[in-house]
Amino acid sequence: MKPIPFNRASLAGNEFRYIFQALEIGHISGDGGFTAKCHEFLERELGVGKALLTTSCTHALEMAALLLDLQPGDEIIVPSFTFVSTVNAFVLRGVRPIFCDIREDTLNIDERKIERLITSRTRAIVAVHYAGVGCEMDSILALGARHGIAVVEDNAHGLFGKFRGKKLGTLGCLATQSFHETKNFTCGEGGALLINDSQYIERAEIIREKGTNRNRFFRGQVDKYTWVDVGSSYLPSDVLAAFLFAQFEHWEQIQASRSRIWEYYRKNVKEWAGQNRVKLPFVPEYCEQPWHMFYMLMPTLGARQGLIAHLKAREILSVFHYLPLHLSEMGQRWGGKEGDCPVTERVSDCVIRLPFYNELSNGDQDRVVSAVREFACG
Repeated sequence: MKPIPFNRASLAGNEFRYIFQALEIGHISGDGGFTAKCHEFLERELGVGKALLTTSCTHALEMAALLLDLQPGDEIIVPSFTFVSTVNAFVLRGVRPIFCDIREDTLNIDERKIERLITSRTRAIVAVHYAGVGCEMDSILALGARHGIAVVEDNAHGLFGKFRGKKLGTLGCLATQSFHETKNFTCGEGGALLINDSQYIERAEIIREKGTNRNRFFRGQVDKYTWVDVGSSYLPSDVLAAFLFAQFEHWEQIQASRSRIWEYYRKNVKEWAGQNRVKLPFVPEYCEQPWHMFYMLMPTLGARQGLIAHLKAREILSVFHYLPLHLSEMGQRWGGKEGDCPVTERVSDCVIRLPFYNELSNGDQDRVVSAVREFACG
């Protein structure tokens, strides 16, 4: 019996053809024809003012920190339950992360706990849409407006998710996407910066092009380009953009497939979960999720580790998720200590993610469900 991986990247259709086409055209560095197609797709489907592909979601977050002109000593408020890139991108600018706990239902940043963390040094709130379920953005945006603080969406999980009918990634002044191989749409490694406030567009192009006004030169707006600002090389190869665009072409089919997989898990482990004190994902009625992952919250750390081992013995790979950043070695340097974010600490011990990828077969998913049902938490 073959092993079932946690994740496996899938082809949508034209990936190889478009890669060869990029090679034939002869432009495989950044900002080629396929990059432009990806930009157009994101701008059209999301309705954002500007989308810029980057080499990773991490780099898109770094660009956000630069665009907000964050300085050493400034502070951002960020959930402790997130990937390290959400914080690292700002720490690189000398910014102090202030860790906020999460909600028990959606595992998103707890908007009710943000305001008490705001100080005169707070410059941004970073909202991470966990599993693609929207944070309570009305409250968060109102907080930002009231205190003059920028709101950035880390939407790595949430492309095509919605909050109260509005697409995730279109609500904060800036938002970031991931196209890592674990995401719904992938090019192996990649990301995008979404710009919802037009004041940032021109500078974003400069920062992304090593701090030069090269894009203005290509548009014929200047007769030569030069170094005008800080920046770095955040452009992905057009080969990667070709792969990604082939995935975008079939975005509706990919989402439909993932929806079926997610709903099958929910339906077929619901009874078992109730019998074993296991919590399943919660999606508020005013949120539309993009079916990024299927996780469960086990009643204890021992039960979580036991289920992982139980599945591994049957050649099924399941994984835990984020460790609390405030308790990490770096987090403690910023003052984090046990008890600061109790929900995060508990959830981190209990969350387990089941295999989930676009081409997960019915037979393999049946194997996963059957193996889960065999396990008793005790």
